Amino acid sequence: MKLKIIITFALCLCVSVVNSFAQKKEKPNAEIAKMLKEVSAKRIEADIRKLVSFGTRNTLSEQDNPTRGIGAARDWIFAEFQKISNDCGNCLLVEKQTFLQPKANRVPEPTNLTNVVATLKGTTNPERVYVVSGHYDSMCNSPMDGKCDAPGANDDASGTAAVIEMARVMSKRKFDATIIFMTVAGEEQGLLGATYFAEQAKQKQMNVEAMFTNDIIGGVTTFKNSPDRNSVRVFSEGVPSNETEQEGATRRSVGGENDSASRQLARFIKETAEIYSPRFRVMMIYRRDRYGRGGDHIPFVERGFTAVRFTERDEDYDHQHQNVRTENNKFYGDTIEFVDFDYVANVTKINAASLAKLALAPTRPKNVVLANRLGNDTELKWEMGAETDLAGYEIVWRETTSPVWTNSIYINKVTDYLIKNMSKDNYFFGIRAVDKDGNKSPVSFPKPVRN
Repeated sequence: MKLKIIITFALCLCVSVVNSFAQKKEKPNAEIAKMLKEVSAKRIEADIRKLVSFGTRNTLSEQDNPTRGIGAARDWIFAEFQKISNDCGNCLLVEKQTFLQPKANRVPEPTNLTNVVATLKGTTNPERVYVVSGHYDSMCNSPMDGKCDAPGANDDASGTAAVIEMARVMSKRKFDATIIFMTVAGEEQGLLGATYFAEQAKQKQMNVEAMFTNDIIGGVTTFKNSPDRNSVRVFSEGVPSNETEQEGATRRSVGGENDSASRQLARFIKETAEIYSPRFRVMMIYRRDRYGRGGDHIPFVERGFTAVRFTERDEDYDHQHQNVRTENNKFYGDTIEFVDFDYVANVTKINAASLAKLALAPTRPKNVVLANRLGNDTELKWEMGAETDLAGYEIVWRETTSPVWTNSIYINKVTDYLIKNMSKDNYFFGIRAVDKDGNKSPVSFPKPVRN
């Protein structure tokens, strides 16, 4: 009997020690919470209706008609960004990024394409950039048909309206880092607008720390009774698209298939949603995009940037990429009545909260390494961050089968830490930076080094 009591006490003690390192729930930032209350489903609805009113926004449609076609949509988005900038004292740099797209698979002749971009410059760390996008072009059955009606209410007026609404509510505030609100063309022709922006960013060595694309976030109303209705999918790749052969060998040796920077970003977004959107959750999808399909984050990850995709939980393919028609008593078409504006607003809020947290937090730790030597202790090293408001760091870990970080310990401003009696063979470890206001960066996953 005495032995049983001793064993029980020992087990309880072990559980108590482990739980003491469980992640503490982060308190909401009051200003972010206030900002999210300003996100308006009615304004989002009005913007989607306006985009639908242009009849078609096909990339190959008219560019000089003031009421129909992609040119009319382009000019309206540009004017909306300018209005938002005027309201915040010209805080946004609003631009049309126009380029000549050569003849391509879905472009029969050279065509001017235009990304509409609004930049909110950061205050203390403006060279660090976060990009959020939606594509404003649309299509019917054929991406080559520039004449048919292509309302594109869900795909992707929903994402475009979300970006405009984010610009409206976020431009009223100041952030350490720069945020770029972008609507792109040519997505249905092969991610052309996003590819151009990503390539320009690479050539200019722009420090794009993270990119979100919002594509089909309308919460199609035919699935309003879905059991997982109150959720949005966030797609993130595990093995980086630009991984070298050596990097692949290193990853395989330590098991980093689920710890790319993009997957850490998805975890960051999920954690953010749990703080600011407890009734509308993030569903992480361990896949670069939907099965055999693609979106505007892909040109970014292919060039080494960190990027994810937001998409509604359930898709109705009768209301995507369809000529508007009734056939055998069944209606087809991506029209306004199939968009749930409250759903779009909820996705917008998760985007905005995540962007705000990223742009307020310190840069994620750089050059993080884990000592690769025999032993049951784990030693991490990293570079000290340059931010003046940096308070310290948080070591995080999880079991190798866990999808999210489950445990953490806070440490002061140091550049190495030894975790006693916890083997790197049994857990995955990471580290994130924390500022004096408690803002946390995404997690950086360590690379192995031999001492």
